[in-house]
Amino acid sequence: MTAYRSGLKHRWPLVAAPLLLLAGCGGSDAKGPPPAPEAGFVVLETETVPLQIELAGRTAAFEMSEVRPQVSGVIKARLFTEGAIVQAGQTLYQIDPSLYRAAVAEARANVTNAEATREAAEARAGRYRPLAEIEAVSQQDYTDARATARQAAAAVALNRARLETSSINLGFTRVPAPITGRIGRSIATTGALVTANQPEPLTTIQRLDPIYVDIQQSSADLLALRRSLTAGGLIPSSAEVRLQLEDGSDYPAAGLVQFAEAMVDPATGTVTLRARFPNRSGLLLPGMYVRARLSQATAQNAILVPQAGITRSPRGDATVMLVGADGTAVERRVQADRTVGDKWLVTDGLKPGDRVIVEGLGRIRPGQKIRAVPAGSKSPSAGGRPGAGKPGGAATGAARAGSAQR
Repeated sequence: MTAYRSGLKHRWPLVAAPLLLLAGCGGSDAKGPPPAPEAGFVVLETETVPLQIELAGRTAAFEMSEVRPQVSGVIKARLFTEGAIVQAGQTLYQIDPSLYRAAVAEARANVTNAEATREAAEARAGRYRPLAEIEAVSQQDYTDARATARQAAAAVALNRARLETSSINLGFTRVPAPITGRIGRSIATTGALVTANQPEPLTTIQRLDPIYVDIQQSSADLLALRRSLTAGGLIPSSAEVRLQLEDGSDYPAAGLVQFAEAMVDPATGTVTLRARFPNRSGLLLPGMYVRARLSQATAQNAILVPQAGITRSPRGDATVMLVGADGTAVERRVQADRTVGDKWLVTDGLKPGDRVIVEGLGRIRPGQKIRAVPAGSKSPSAGGRPGAGKPGGAATGAARAGSAQR
């Protein structure tokens, strides 16, 4: 009898362990329904939002001039440093002036000769006048004398014009800078023979401060913008433009849109917008590729929704989850076609005062009861499953089971 009691005593822990597990499971099943999931929401308000777009563009010099000679001759000297800033009117090249000085001297001598001939002809006509009145000479002789005097005067005017032309050509032997700007490399060197109005320029001057940026915009986008402005809801924005450079950095100064071309390029289907930027540091050079950010329109009474609050179906339809008046989640389809910063611009489906759920969407289904709290607020139960880590929960039950097995 004693041996029987001793064996029963040793078997008692093996029998008690399953009972304890059953007791733990029964306690868990006795708990009530899980609490309503927590949903963080934001209250929508209307805003005035500039609608930014980003377009490709290239820089272009504000002014550019190709320097060409206007007379032919041999270059005697180059009077500038390549790459330097030159001023308008500054002499860049000196062409050999010897032949042109001689042409000026010849023209001046022809003027003197013509003036002497004119004086003699006018004196002859003056003497014939009283003689013709008393018929001492024929009237025809007097008429011929007057005509000769007028021809002599015309010859003086002609030779003076030739003298002026020769003087101008002599001045053209000095090739000046037509504009102020940075000069490029010299194509012609000292001793080179150049000709008047040759197709190849001697050098090029560019004015880079300010500088232009030519921006390309799709004609379809421009048409849609003009329709939106006509329909209302959008107003034209300021013409300020910001640039992103080829290395990804932002250009520090802002520019202004000057004009948009009144034609569409048939090859690309784009319209060119020209913006003007200050360039005192010379950072921007002609031909650089840039990205231009600008706002052509501003949306009034716009509604912005955080991106976390918008979900899309496989077909691309956008929906949001709202906090209903009865404390349930309500799904609504909206129109959201573009982003503004880190938010979606909703043009249809929402109104000011709607409470859009942006936190906890993974635990919420339409029509489900929820516990709505402002987004970003901390809750004691946030971040874990109901009952996790609490007495009587799954963790405690597992611990009891392990203790019982030991």
